[in-house]
Amino acid sequence: MKWFAVARPWLAVASVAAVLAGCSLAPEYQRPGQPVPDNYPQLTPATDDLTAPSAADLGWSELFKDPQLQALVAVALENNRDLRIAIDRVEEARAMFGIARSERFPSVGIGANAQVTRTPEDLRMGGAAADSVSRVYMAGAALAAFELDFFGRIKNLSEAAYQRFLATEQARRTVHINLVAQVAEAYFRYRSAVELVGLMQKTLNSRENTYRLVKARYDSGVASALDLHQAQSQLDAVRADLAAIERIQAQAENALQLILGTPMPDNLPEATVFGKDQLLERIPAGLPSDLLERRPDILAAENALRAANANIGAARAAFFPNISITGLLGFASPELGGLFSGSNRYWEYAPQIQVPIFEGGALRGNLEVAEVRKNIAVSEYERAIQVAFREVADALAGEATYAGQLDALRALQDSGLRTLELARQRYETGIDSFLQVQTAEVNLYATQQQLIQTGFESLLNRIELYRALGGGWHRDTLANASKDPDDEKGDNGEAS
Repeated sequence: MKWFAVARPWLAVASVAAVLAGCSLAPEYQRPGQPVPDNYPQLTPATDDLTAPSAADLGWSELFKDPQLQALVAVALENNRDLRIAIDRVEEARAMFGIARSERFPSVGIGANAQVTRTPEDLRMGGAAADSVSRVYMAGAALAAFELDFFGRIKNLSEAAYQRFLATEQARRTVHINLVAQVAEAYFRYRSAVELVGLMQKTLNSRENTYRLVKARYDSGVASALDLHQAQSQLDAVRADLAAIERIQAQAENALQLILGTPMPDNLPEATVFGKDQLLERIPAGLPSDLLERRPDILAAENALRAANANIGAARAAFFPNISITGLLGFASPELGGLFSGSNRYWEYAPQIQVPIFEGGALRGNLEVAEVRKNIAVSEYERAIQVAFREVADALAGEATYAGQLDALRALQDSGLRTLELARQRYETGIDSFLQVQTAEVNLYATQQQLIQTGFESLLNRIELYRALGGGWHRDTLANASKDPDDEKGDNGEAS
């Protein structure tokens, strides 16, 4: 009971602090309005299956049907250096939040100290007969200067640090999503280069056959020197294109290896035939409002807005008195041997209050800075939504048009093959000149290249739609797999 009586002042102060610590001068947070239309231009609820799982919940292993691409994405997620840096930045932000949060709790330590003082004879209280050396020994628990957060200054600073930590976590997710998309893009770029190499090698063989035909006709006096040189120029043009695309193929492979963060594995699964079957046929787009809860960059922008809102509360609290307390609870004695005896119990506490009167405008300036930064954060949040809306809308425009374009190119390729066949027959029978064959070959070659390039672009567009909708964070679709442990944490919760 004696110890309780000694500690009663401390308990009273702690109780008052606990009651008042819930106060906050931060403005009530309100999410800004959605600065985009309710629906995408190319999509309405009537044309999209809103009951399908969100694209953000669609696992990348479900989107990518090519087992070789799935294996490469897994390798990149394990070895990519950008992702490692992002993960380490999350841990850095977590530690910074821990430091800010610690300010809300008192710092208590156990220690001991001794003070030995020799006093000159003229300064001794009892005159010359008094002892010239005095000794004081102390030991116990000490409370460092602890601010009683009556107006929520430290609480709001802690909340701001917590929101910055959450923003960093969302940035990590953004890196994760972008990495998945980058691997797929680099892979398809490499695969399209391989397809073009195959096309050009096949075309080169065809042009060599044509050249031999023209050369034979020239040697027999049927074809002109112009026909021979035209056939040679056609052959040389394909050789130049082949050398260029082989260079592009090597560079695409190097880029893919850089993204992987490790040499290309030797035991990769067999690749799927290049084309639309490498990706899921359809990705549900949902509504623009879904982006607010699904895209990590938008969530990060909102976390930054919440942090700016909390900083306003901290800036407002600086106008009010700052109350802190230090104290010691332990033992004190003039002799070391009797320090811990029951009669030497000792305590002290020293409250301190500081009231701002004149700061030269610093407090007002800090508040204005905090308010302006919040306005900036609002604009950045709204801009993030607008950018996301535009990216999704652009990708949807591609989804709506690429299929028709590819169908038209396939039909054009078929007619080009037939045209070339007829032109060769007419040339061999002497009906037409070699110019008709040359024109047919050039047109078919250009159409075949355009077909491969457009197919590549259509694959990239679907990946971009997936990324723009916030997909790429999960390996498996959430509807069919357990939820990622990281996703069970609140994204926008208040700091406890």
